Amino acid sequence: QFTTRVVSCQAAELRPEGGGEPVCGFQVVLEDTILFPEGGGQPDDRGFIGEVPVLRVTRRGHDAVHFVPAPLEPGATVLLSLDWERRFDHMQQHSGQHLITAIAEQMFGFKTTSWELGRQRSVIELDTPSMTAEQVEALERSVNEKIRERLPVTVRELAAGDPEIETVRSRGLPDDHAGPVRVVDIEGIDSNMCCGTHVSNLSDLQVIKLLGTEKGKKNKTNLVFLAGNRVLKSIEQSHSTEKALTSLLKNGPGEHVEAVKRLQSSVKLLQKNNLNLLRDIAVLIARDFKSKPVQSQLFVLHRKEGDSEFMNIIANEIGTEETLLFLTVGDEKEAGLFLLAGPTEAVENLGPRVAELLGGKGAGKRGRFQGKATKMSRRGEVQALLQEFLNHRSP
Repeated sequence: QFTTRVVSCQAAELRPEGGGEPVCGFQVVLEDTILFPEGGGQPDDRGFIGEVPVLRVTRRGHDAVHFVPAPLEPGATVLLSLDWERRFDHMQQHSGQHLITAIAEQMFGFKTTSWELGRQRSVIELDTPSMTAEQVEALERSVNEKIRERLPVTVRELAAGDPEIETVRSRGLPDDHAGPVRVVDIEGIDSNMCCGTHVSNLSDLQVIKLLGTEKGKKNKTNLVFLAGNRVLKSIEQSHSTEKALTSLLKNGPGEHVEAVKRLQSSVKLLQKNNLNLLRDIAVLIARDFKSKPVQSQLFVLHRKEGDSEFMNIIANEIGTEETLLFLTVGDEKEAGLFLLAGPTEAVENLGPRVAELLGGKGAGKRGRFQGKATKMSRRGEVQALLQEFLNHRSP
């Protein structure tokens, strides 16, 4: 917590990070703040000004701008409270990034070109086209050795013209930077120009887990990692998943992969058998219709189980030169698939109207119009439309 004074308060809008309608509120500048504004690859802090929640903190020149949903009186003394759990998580990830970046460069000469502190995991972009599994393993082992050595992490400020700045690792200062230059040091390992928040000792990182690499931009590799409490949370989630799979698969964690492989093989075989059965049923339905002494001009069929191939087999077997077919598959009260087949002119005329009635979309050619339907319950209306069309067409 920190006591400070409100300098200014202006009405403003905030666009949510996930998109959506802007939120109306106020931009507040305080005399001083303990809430970090987003920057340097690190997200902003959260907290409260008195009872009012802070929804975003951004940097505008020298000032940290706090977005809040309610106005605050300029000149008023307020108590600023920090969301410590979020802050400490960001400290662990950011200091972890500094450590991984420094050791990756020392061990392999891989320079860091950018990084992102994500909500679940963080990513370091390394200036190398690839990284072997052995290199990842060696890097993880080395960074965790440094954590166990409990090395101090300190912050110092240098004057803008100090020649020592040239010896500090940096990706450059922001264009609007003014005042002293902030440097974060990991004793004996790294000196890095940085505006972010950090732990005071590597032991506060607890542990770092490198999750592996992903292909990055041209000739770059993304190294994915977790630090500190995120490792513990990941283990907890994995353990919960493992327990659930043990209960479902009725075997130990070491046998889960083989059990899933067996299940996949069984499912593929069942799907193949099911497809063959559906084909056989389609042929039998068509033959039954054709065996009748007097064939109707309209053939209508709905089946809960089936697919586009099932409907097309029926259409092929019956033939669509003389008969108009309306076939549907899926849940009768929900969404599904439909096929209208018959004389080309009739299908071209009726297809879009059928799709509209079923609340769906479709396309057709050469006497077939098929697509998806969202209102299968209106099948009766479609049948009435088709019968009316045939009645008008018949002499």
